[in-house]
Amino acid sequence: MKKIYFLLVFLFFFQKAYCQKVANYSFGRYGTSKYEHFSFWEKGSPEGITYSFGKNEKEVKLKYLGKAYYEGKRCFKIQFPNNYVLYIIPDKLDLKIQDSTKTYFKTFSWEYEGPVNGIGTFCDVCAEDEKEALNIVNNTYLN
Repeated sequence: MKKIYFLLVFLFFFQKAYCQKVANYSFGRYGTSKYEHFSFWEKGSPEGITYSFGKNEKEVKLKYLGKAYYEGKRCFKIQFPNNYVLYIIPDKLDLKIQDSTKTYFKTFSWEYEGPVNGIGTFCDVCAEDEKEALNIVNNTYLN
């Protein structure tokens, strides 16, 4: 009985320690100059945030600055390498992403990453739907 208990505890911690998930959100149409994409990684804690944009999807690693409130709404802040700060505000199943002056203000939706019409590969670590993506964001970055 002790062996079974030990095995279950080990498997629980192994899963938490080594299983990453990612919530992907985008704005604009993929493959165009107006395309923007945020990836919010978790592995039990905020693991990494990336931003990519444009036709060639140039990628930038961002810094998680912690939880905050913006206009009375729970959110968290992220920072670009040039110190530009954005607020990430969950809104229903989407993310409102804006700066403090609302010069930058866009609503990002969950982005499916996987095969389309049988073409492409399945993303094992990607959130399966918008609800799972929002859970990743809420549980990792806001709790």
